[in-house]
Amino acid sequence: MNIPTAELRQKFAETFGPAKGKTHIVRAPGRVNLIGEHTDYNDGFVFPMAIEPEIRFVCRSREDTRVRLASTAFAGQIVEFDIARKIERGEPAWTNYPRGVVAELVAAGIPLPGIDCLISNTLPVGGGLSSSAALLVGTARCLLALAGLAMDPQRLALLCQKAEHEYALAPVGIMDQTIIASAKAGTAMLLDCRDLTKQFVPIDANELRVVIVNSLVKHELSGGEYAQRRKQCEEAVAFFAKDNPQVRALRDVTMQQVEAANGKLSAEVFRRARHVVGEIARTTQFAALLGKKDYDQAGELMGQSHVSLRDDYEVSTAELDFLQEQAMTVKGVYGSRMTGGGFGGCIVALAQPRAAEPLIRHLDKVYPQRFGKKPQSFVTTATAGASVLE
Repeated sequence: MNIPTAELRQKFAETFGPAKGKTHIVRAPGRVNLIGEHTDYNDGFVFPMAIEPEIRFVCRSREDTRVRLASTAFAGQIVEFDIARKIERGEPAWTNYPRGVVAELVAAGIPLPGIDCLISNTLPVGGGLSSSAALLVGTARCLLALAGLAMDPQRLALLCQKAEHEYALAPVGIMDQTIIASAKAGTAMLLDCRDLTKQFVPIDANELRVVIVNSLVKHELSGGEYAQRRKQCEEAVAFFAKDNPQVRALRDVTMQQVEAANGKLSAEVFRRARHVVGEIARTTQFAALLGKKDYDQAGELMGQSHVSLRDDYEVSTAELDFLQEQAMTVKGVYGSRMTGGGFGGCIVALAQPRAAEPLIRHLDKVYPQRFGKKPQSFVTTATAGASVLE
């Protein structure tokens, strides 16, 4: 649940002193990827939507060039740096996201005021729902609002991606920032990660609910596994490009070509390529099926995606596998899969509205019996992207 606006304003005043000048409230939603995992950095397709859990920011401009940040998660801690000086990475680690955004906006020649900003989060951190991109895009929206400026959502997304690369040192693709900056309420977005074209596919809240279940196993994408997967994909691309110089990414490879390379690529690289090429095809098929309201077939593809992530890409965990299998035993659940980078985080399930609560009850019962902890679950519809509320 979000902290009520009046209470947030009160916390802001307690942290930074009574208001001098106008304060803004900005929201930046998390996102869940319905299908299309580890395809973004292979120039493929992804199919995310913005979700109800979000980060809220209360901000006001300052008369100097200082940036002061505080979070409701870390009471009493205020982090400061200065726009007029070179912005360095620093501690605590979460502040590298806002530091990066400020640095990239300054580098883009945008005149920024100093800012006081209080951040309140209902998104699970490290759960694969993109709290990091929400923090980036929300911070940028705050700074632009205070500067009285607008920015094209895709330009904003690319700027935030650069900030995450250079300040959080996470080599992320473009999906998270794009959906959080550009989402439209009531739709998921089929995003082409090569040319950044978007197709919005309606998700009818009368017919569907999206249920997200957090395994409470945390993942760190800065870790070596993510970089290793990218390197393996690059190795596969180099192999296919020898025969066909037109191949720039696994997007350009067919499943027939992958199968023909079995025994020529290392077994591990072959499996990685098979996942990515299969997942790109599943993602465009899924969007088409959802557009036709063929939920059963769409759900089948979610199951295939999970198996591929588990066996070929090897990014699942015992906890995610268990949640995915158990979700499929509940009547009215069309499909489920792990979502996000893997090594923990969440599963996502597509369900009939009346099946959402029984699904959560079932997982609340069986998951603790197996793993000794209760999962965190919530039901969501597709929301709009980051915006200034007040």
